[in-house]
Amino acid sequence: MKVFRNPQQEVDLFRSRVVVAALVVLAAFAALAARFVWLQVIKHDELHQRAEAQRTALVPVTANRGLIHDRNGIVIAENFSAYTLEINPRQVGDVAAVVDELATVVDIQPRDRRRFKKLADELKGAESIPIRTRLSDEEVARFTAQRYRFPGVELRARLFRHYPLGEVGSHMVGHIGRISPADKERIERWSDAANYAGAEYIGKTGIEASYQRELHGTTGMQEVEITAGGRAVRTLTLTPPVAGNALRLSIDIRLQEVVERAFEDRRGALIAIEPATGDVLAFVSMPTVDPNLFVDGIDPKVWEELNADPDKPLLNRALRGTYPIGSTYKPFLALAALETGKRRPEQVINDPGFFMYGGRRFRDSNKVPLGAVDLHRSIVKSSDIYYYMLADDLGVDTIHDFMKPWGFGQITGIDIDGEMTGILPSSEWKLRRFKQKWYGGETISIGIGQGYNAFTLLQLAHATATLANDGVVMKPHLVKIVEDAVTGEQRPTVPAAGVQIPVRQEHIRIVREAMVDVNISGTGRTAFAGAPYKVAGKTGTAQVVGIKANEKYDASKIDERHRDHSLYIAFAPAGPGEKPVIAIAALVENAGFGARAAAPIVRAAIDYYLLGKLPPAMAPLKSDRLPPEAAQPRELPRLAQAAADAP
Repeated sequence: MKVFRNPQQEVDLFRSRVVVAALVVLAAFAALAARFVWLQVIKHDELHQRAEAQRTALVPVTANRGLIHDRNGIVIAENFSAYTLEINPRQVGDVAAVVDELATVVDIQPRDRRRFKKLADELKGAESIPIRTRLSDEEVARFTAQRYRFPGVELRARLFRHYPLGEVGSHMVGHIGRISPADKERIERWSDAANYAGAEYIGKTGIEASYQRELHGTTGMQEVEITAGGRAVRTLTLTPPVAGNALRLSIDIRLQEVVERAFEDRRGALIAIEPATGDVLAFVSMPTVDPNLFVDGIDPKVWEELNADPDKPLLNRALRGTYPIGSTYKPFLALAALETGKRRPEQVINDPGFFMYGGRRFRDSNKVPLGAVDLHRSIVKSSDIYYYMLADDLGVDTIHDFMKPWGFGQITGIDIDGEMTGILPSSEWKLRRFKQKWYGGETISIGIGQGYNAFTLLQLAHATATLANDGVVMKPHLVKIVEDAVTGEQRPTVPAAGVQIPVRQEHIRIVREAMVDVNISGTGRTAFAGAPYKVAGKTGTAQVVGIKANEKYDASKIDERHRDHSLYIAFAPAGPGEKPVIAIAALVENAGFGARAAAPIVRAAIDYYLLGKLPPAMAPLKSDRLPPEAAQPRELPRLAQAAADAP
């Protein structure tokens, strides 16, 4: 069958197809044009920012941490830069295998592996964890040459904290450490939390923690161009960081070192204060620990050893240890007796070597009865019987009310965190604590610094400085001046004015004269024999564990850690009309009689501070071996300066 073609119909069909195709093409171009307008005009700014964000990155720039100097300009805490080798766990498959491979290029010790594992557990999700810190130039060169073998491993320049004197003053200065999750939560509550962007370290203890915001500085920011792999190739803009403020301490670090060496391997604490200002001159807790161990993240094995050490080197005994203070309490009780009228200076009691109360015999630590004892002799010879009777006459609440303004059982407000309150007992305190009334027999031991009494050595030193300052209370402090890193302005941390305790100066003079005689004819005479200055002092022996009634104390039959503590308080110079420039409280744990252990350490401290004199067998100080630009001439007290100026 023959089919006839219709040319007109075919032309119309073709034309309709061309029109449809043209409309489709036009629609497609319209859509492209609309999309172009949407992307290039309407969404231009947003997409430009996205592109820039993928091409660039904002990187925080850590500020130099503020330096810490002692009162004479000696550097106690400083910074230095070094390279670290860091692993990004997200970019590395088998971390253990990579570490093993890295060990063929740089030296990686077992302690580095332990520390890395500890940090990896603590910093889950972190982009970078160090496997080695403080690489040598040779190690940097070796890794750089083979960097291509280790994707996910970076070489980075970091700032490190360094304590050039090592263990000296470690409990006072403290240390820094890596920011933990708990630290992050705390920082988020701070008003300047944004300033910690990119920060990895924070002050953990001591001054480093208490003055964290002063030392931290202001974080900078740099905009860098990055590759698709996230590696920075060049810096586009930079807002430089501002270094942290510098701290000038009240501490004489040379005196601090002299005292720490005088302790040798014994446990204890000593605090020295300038009475007129509240400047803490030495803040010693023994044993110490090198704060440099904590800077990179402490080796878990070392951490376990420190915590397991029975000597408790991590305990800040000067700040957190609470102790009965023994007979060092007696000068303050004597002052209470005079102020309340319970005793006159010339009033005499009989010391038969014991005191009977409620059928119980309270012994005297003296080997023989002292006989007739007045207030002066009670301090010089340290008569327990005198103070048993006095405590009974005063009563616990009168003692509490008198001792409170002197700082016993109170927070002193020193500028370092963690201070303990201690216990200044009263009838109200016992009722609140034990739901029991106070019994008269409990007051007797209070009179010789025992019983419920538990004070920090800081409180004892603070009270001694107040006594030396004629009853004017100055707030103790470790930081003397904060120096602004930008302007250089020096800001004192403590106001100059103090608070006067309402006490008669005549009564202070009477107690002070007796304390001077302690070191001439009394219990401290051996330790201060031949001293070219007058020093007021008082020995103390504090019982650690009780002994049975009528049983004599025999240290040789008691475990070393249960033996009596040795205490000594002193201030000098203390001659007529002289103004004391140093007041000290010292405690040597389980060392027995105060004159035997604590007093010689105090003598070494005062000899050095007043005269610049080291004990004969003591080696040169670390602080004297610092570079010339760090070790400045020591600020000499009046006695030593007078001796230096003498013809």
